[in-house]
Amino acid sequence: MNQHTYLRAYLAGIAVPTPLLLVAMTVYIVFRLVYHFPVPVERFIVFPMAVLPNAWGVWNILFIAWRGRLQMSIGLHGALLPFLLAPFGFAVAGALNIPIPHFVVQFLPVAALQALIVYYLAWKYLVGSLNRILGLA
Repeated sequence: MNQHTYLRAYLAGIAVPTPLLLVAMTVYIVFRLVYHFPVPVERFIVFPMAVLPNAWGVWNILFIAWRGRLQMSIGLHGALLPFLLAPFGFAVAGALNIPIPHFVVQFLPVAALQALIVYYLAWKYLVGSLNRILGLA
């Protein structure tokens, strides 16, 4: 079971955010079509749908590749990912001329802390268990 280690690491990484994004998109479509929710998400939904699973997969590959040299828990490693994704997301929003509402900017410190906690727990328990199942840990 030692063949294709990085492919297994990539698949374990994308296995967590992909179904969550599908659920989020389904909820959004229901709100948009049934309740006429006025937010046009179509302009910026490409970023999380395309980038997040791939970033999680590559981040898990980096964890597996660096585990011998850099002794870090998988939860802490995963909690570092928002520090890369958030600036990239804001840059994409700026490039696409998507205005960021003022209340989002005010809520950013609380949301950032919550994102770190959620990412830590998701990586520690979900991605970590998938890595163990696939014989990567």
